[in-house]
Amino acid sequence: MAKHIFVTGGVTSSLGKGLTASSLGRLLKSRGLRVTMQKLDPYINVDPGTMNPFEHGEVFVTEDGGETDLDLGHYERFIDENLHRDSNATTGSIYQSVIAKERRGDFLGKTVQVIPHITDEIKDRIKRLATDSVDVVITEIGGTVGDIEILPFLEAIRQFRKDVGRDSVCYVHVTLVPYLGPSGEQKTKPTQHSVTELRSRGIQPDVIICRSDRSISSGVKRKISLLSDVPMEAVISCMDAPNLYEIPLALHEEGLDTYVCRLLGFEPAGDGIPGHPLDLSAWEALVDRVEAATRPVRIGLIGKYVNLPDAYLSVVEALHHGGYAHGVKIDLEWIQAEEVEGLLAAGRLKDLDGIVIPGGFGERGIEGKIAAATYAREHEIPCLGLCLGLHVMVIDYARNVVGLPGAHSREFDAASPYLVIDFMDEQRDVVDFGGTMRLGAYPAKLTPGSVVATTYGSELVYERHRHRYEVNPRYRARLEAAGLVSSGSSPDDRLVEFIELPGHPFWVGTQAHPEFKSRPDNPHPLFAALVAAALERADGRAPRLLDIDGLAAVP
Repeated sequence: MAKHIFVTGGVTSSLGKGLTASSLGRLLKSRGLRVTMQKLDPYINVDPGTMNPFEHGEVFVTEDGGETDLDLGHYERFIDENLHRDSNATTGSIYQSVIAKERRGDFLGKTVQVIPHITDEIKDRIKRLATDSVDVVITEIGGTVGDIEILPFLEAIRQFRKDVGRDSVCYVHVTLVPYLGPSGEQKTKPTQHSVTELRSRGIQPDVIICRSDRSISSGVKRKISLLSDVPMEAVISCMDAPNLYEIPLALHEEGLDTYVCRLLGFEPAGDGIPGHPLDLSAWEALVDRVEAATRPVRIGLIGKYVNLPDAYLSVVEALHHGGYAHGVKIDLEWIQAEEVEGLLAAGRLKDLDGIVIPGGFGERGIEGKIAAATYAREHEIPCLGLCLGLHVMVIDYARNVVGLPGAHSREFDAASPYLVIDFMDEQRDVVDFGGTMRLGAYPAKLTPGSVVATTYGSELVYERHRHRYEVNPRYRARLEAAGLVSSGSSPDDRLVEFIELPGHPFWVGTQAHPEFKSRPDNPHPLFAALVAAALERADGRAPRLLDIDGLAAVP
């Protein structure tokens, strides 16, 4: 039977519960355990799919088309397992399910209440992941202890230990231990209050993760242990790390995985024969590569949500993964799409080694993205277009090479005389577009000998999608006749999945979101290829000195 670990947070949001849970998952997997993960979010939205990226960051898409919380991206990158739509549940989806059952009469006319009906639904969502192919389910509870909307989740996981057995559940609480400069002290009071609030809900934490900007002293650990009734060895210091992939190693040094394994009964298998020996060699090699990647390669990210970097979290991580593969550090330049045309006039894009145009929705900044695609094409700057990025590359090519003035996407200008990006034929008369998006993994056949086929090392790939508009097949022949190569398409050849420009160092667009499948120790081929092309461009120029922030270049 699968064991369960529940991760809660206290004091403040953004403490790193997701990274803590992911790191613990990596450590347990490195012991040979089969791990899966889940996020339970207290907001009332059914899923993050319609939420503004400024509110919630990116929407992470699973293989089966689930639109989920961005923490699932951390989970997949750390434990290297593909998760699914059941790996994320919200208050909205839980209430939606319970109300649907009530309408069908499943409750036989009983009064529907938070306890037991909502809490039972929450527990059912957790149990769905506890299959025979899993040893450990790690469930992160979103929000902060003390929030009113988190109460049903806390009650559900409190009951869960009774349901599955005390030895099958571990509660991990992430909290803050701030350092006060004027007094020169680390303060335990926030942690005390947070644990007290958790215990008032009937949950006694088994492990306390103390987040701080510096190591927690033994005296502070002893105090927290005494006041929270947690063994001192289960009070874990987790200080800020230079890079997030060092966190598993730091938590292992503190003994987190050893203590959790002992608590859950994953003991050595008698006679001193280890049942679950730890092998972190591959992860340690990754961290060594990260630390060794010091040579900068400057990549510009052209987006409309650049004021909130979490909106492009997976893209940024995939770029870094590509950098690790080549021993270089990605020097990321955040470029607001609405400002691109002004930056072009000032010559600020010419010093970039590469450009990424990520996905997105809405008209704001679209002309800036098109201008960036044009500039990259004309000045031979390596460029990777993702989803909407492919669309703007096609629009640029249609306008400026094929000779279709005013070419556009139906998403932004339905009156355009040349809708080179449009709905598929069967979607054009649909009034409610809510169910028309392509979500999840779809196959693409690649043209033999093309850049993308060579990059992937395969002629059939599966990538995750999240979009509604496609390259209009009515214009495909004209685009190809003018030199644009449709180097990947759906198996029936109806949908363009990849484009590229022969003779260019790297001008590639994909209808998919390959960033979701990149791993720190297994970078996605497209991002590795972009970084390789950017590195070649950097090598072809005179050495540049970086300013103190590492963001701007001077001759």
